[in-house]
Amino acid sequence: MSKTNLSGVLYEQALKVIPGGVSRNSVMRKPHPVYASHGEGCYVTDVEGVKRIDFANNMSSLIHGHGRPEVVAAVTEQLHKGTVFTMATEVEMRFAEHLCARSANFEKVRFVNSGTEAVMTCIKAARAFTGRQKIAKIEGAYHGTYDYAEVSQTAKPNTWGEVNAPKSVPVAYGTPLSVLEDVIILPFNDIERALVILDQYSGQVAGILIDLMPHHVGLLSATPDFVRALHQWGRDNGALLIVDEVITFRNHYGGAQEAYDVTPDLTALGKIIGGGFPVGGIAGRADVLDVTNPLSNKFLFPQSGTFSANNITMTAGLVSMQLLDTCALEKLNSLGEYAREQLREAIRIADVSACVSGQGSMFRIHFTSDLPNNYREVYASPVEEKQAQQFIDYLFQHGIALMNTGTGALSTAMTDVEIDKMAEVALQGLRQLKKAATVKGE
Repeated sequence: MSKTNLSGVLYEQALKVIPGGVSRNSVMRKPHPVYASHGEGCYVTDVEGVKRIDFANNMSSLIHGHGRPEVVAAVTEQLHKGTVFTMATEVEMRFAEHLCARSANFEKVRFVNSGTEAVMTCIKAARAFTGRQKIAKIEGAYHGTYDYAEVSQTAKPNTWGEVNAPKSVPVAYGTPLSVLEDVIILPFNDIERALVILDQYSGQVAGILIDLMPHHVGLLSATPDFVRALHQWGRDNGALLIVDEVITFRNHYGGAQEAYDVTPDLTALGKIIGGGFPVGGIAGRADVLDVTNPLSNKFLFPQSGTFSANNITMTAGLVSMQLLDTCALEKLNSLGEYAREQLREAIRIADVSACVSGQGSMFRIHFTSDLPNNYREVYASPVEEKQAQQFIDYLFQHGIALMNTGTGALSTAMTDVEIDKMAEVALQGLRQLKKAATVKGE
């Protein structure tokens, strides 16, 4: 590892002009963030010259890793033609055609600039379509930073209330009480409790928001029965089912919903569909999306954005998604299963209390013997949190970059070589934790 500290110098300068020194807290590290220099394929090199295998992939958004040649070439060509216009463009339409062709559930698509904005637009469209205010969501699930979507995202044991009646807990200080009153919190994968809670608000719910493999709920998959029950309750009570596929669209050609026997009314998209650029998308029923259509007699929600459907994002996204065909996905998901198997084997050999969750091309490591079932079980004890941080730091120091939750997202630039290296370093890190715990008598 490099002994220079250019990152530290840059951070000291950044603290003078940026609150906290960075614009997104997910890149914070102790004693300071590490600054990136450049990326290539599945590797990222920092300003000290240290090269790491990138399993973070910008919070799972880089499905092809860094600098995929076809994407770079297409974007470079478009840069010479213009980045964004106050006019419609053909590439927006072509990209919409492509996304609609990936899923029978996508009758139409509209573009925005981020996953947060996509979820926000889905919620506002559901309200406009139904004429109702309340939104139901899963406890602990992350859906971006829109007030109504972020409720109970960071709930703690002293604030989350009884399991039969989870409280709506604000994330940001000063969140209006009216926001909390309009967000209903449901326990994950618990049909009986969820339906009892929903029944208290029959006739008031505009939409039920769910991530089919919520990252902050442990990267655990929603059970088909649970999703089916929420979908049916919505049908019986006039509420829309909103599926957040900002992360999980990488799971199948048509997204994670492809594995479920329900048809969402709206789907929020983001991350990988931008080809490395900021993006969001709202897909689903044409009649619901018509609330954003100024040519429709159902026009109830004026929705726009200065950089929505800009040429650079549309170009990069279209090429990137065309490259992510069924063959590429099958290979990537197979590599993801191999990664989870290798991690489980490392855990077995190291003989530590840990387990691995995830599907498709993602994994997450938990420092408990058994997989958790919901957000309350995922919530780490001080010992588990310390172990996780030490493990993540060990990997980072030895050339493996994970997300700050211990989550990894693979890219098509990866091979068995990178997985084997990650598993090898993971085994060393787990053995270090085991040794430290033994010395302390834990």
